[in-house]
Amino acid sequence: MTHVLSVEDLVIEADGRGASQALVHGISLEVAPGEALGVVGESGSGKSLTMLASMGLLPLGVRRTGGRILLDGRDITALGAREMRRIRGRAAAMVFQDPMSALNPLRSIGAQVASAVRVHRPGLSRRGARIRAVELLESVGVRDAAERAATRPHQWSGGMRQRAMIAMAIAHDPLLLIADEPTTALDVTVQAQVMDLIDEVRARTGSALVLITHDLGLVAEHTDRIAVMNGGRIVEQGAALRVLHEPADPYTRRLLAARPEAIAPSRAAISDSSADALRAEDIVVEYPGVGRARMRAVDGVSVRVRAGETVAVVGESGCGKSSLARAILGIQPAVSGTVRLGGELVAPSLRGRSGRQREGAQLVFQDPYSALDPRLTVEQIVAEPLRIRRSYRPDRVRRLLADVGLDESFAARTPSQLSGGQRQRVGIARALALHPALLVLDEPVSALDVSIQAQVLELLDDLQDEHGLGYLFISHDLGVVRNAADRVVVMQNGRVVEEGPVEQIFEAPAHACTRMLLDAIPRIPERT
Repeated sequence: MTHVLSVEDLVIEADGRGASQALVHGISLEVAPGEALGVVGESGSGKSLTMLASMGLLPLGVRRTGGRILLDGRDITALGAREMRRIRGRAAAMVFQDPMSALNPLRSIGAQVASAVRVHRPGLSRRGARIRAVELLESVGVRDAAERAATRPHQWSGGMRQRAMIAMAIAHDPLLLIADEPTTALDVTVQAQVMDLIDEVRARTGSALVLITHDLGLVAEHTDRIAVMNGGRIVEQGAALRVLHEPADPYTRRLLAARPEAIAPSRAAISDSSADALRAEDIVVEYPGVGRARMRAVDGVSVRVRAGETVAVVGESGCGKSSLARAILGIQPAVSGTVRLGGELVAPSLRGRSGRQREGAQLVFQDPYSALDPRLTVEQIVAEPLRIRRSYRPDRVRRLLADVGLDESFAARTPSQLSGGQRQRVGIARALALHPALLVLDEPVSALDVSIQAQVLELLDDLQDEHGLGYLFISHDLGVVRNAADRVVVMQNGRVVEEGPVEQIFEAPAHACTRMLLDAIPRIPERT
């Protein structure tokens, strides 16, 4: 059989100071026509580098130093950049993790899809390319594609932007589709829609698939085989369900054990008499709409978080959960309703709150890569809020780093010298610097692989026990929510549709929206 992709003894190295550093150590894998291969492993395992090498897209300073890569039987390691451009998009195409950074914010979606069409059809007129772009957008489920094609990426939701990326990838019916964490930033229902779309496209075009992901439920539902990578090596590969049910390598077993759904919840009950870290009542948030109309993003929502309690707010993209969090923090003032932090009524706008009130609620961001200033050291990042409040002490910074599991050696490092999990620890230390009563955690682990997720969640649990913190946990990952939360608030169309203890929500959901969210969670099926 001629494989669509054959990787033979691949070695990838990065330029270092005085010597090269091996990143991928002689791996081999194959993908057959029409087959779906899942490549899993932690950040830094080499899975994305391997697939970037298969597209001839290795970053500067990183190069292949050994092995061969055969794409549709042709050795692409012997080809130059111009020849690779002729192949890329026809033989293989890639869907990247973050569609917002992969798309040009200054050009319309339609123009970008049309450009992808003309790469291999230079004789096609601009009008013909635009017509084909609309057809491609329609084929991936974009409604009113002709009108939507004229709009720019910021006017599209995350799921719709990912559909545009898939449209560009399938423009020339590639033999191989490589999807690099295509659903990481999407809520479970949109994630299910995007993966169903990829399956539908493959069935229609006959493309093979390589799915790079840290979500083992996704590979169970959407791939035939799995290759598990660790430290630049393949430690195990085989039929998907066989590997997931009977893992042979200790590393694979650790990945399976680190899944949030595999960790039994062990949270202590919160006494009803606990002081309130947050009480928000009847919050309404509106944004400018078309003409004089205004769009109501949050419509009369109330939420309470007690000291030492974690309340998760879940729902589909656009349900209003992030707008609610911004209103609580005063970043986007509510047009009506009240917010009390630590029992004290605070102004709707952050500007109207005193310095002490601002200190009482802090935010931990979703993306630890963009949340930290790359020009500052870890010590400077953690010290910044202390310096602003004129309460800086070197011993306080050292204690904060120790609290999040980082020793003094990290103080002089910059964010580029940290892993994703270490960066999130720095973000948590910075949020804790001013002794807040409430942390608003906006998707705090969605950008991390499963083992690092487990470490950060355990850290948050320990800090909550030590300091009696209240957590408002915004998340689309219901597996994480079940493990981390005490109570769950489910939002749909700006309103709360269901609320209750985490066990009640997961075991006996009452609302159709909740049942839909739970049904969309990718799962490893039980062994038959």
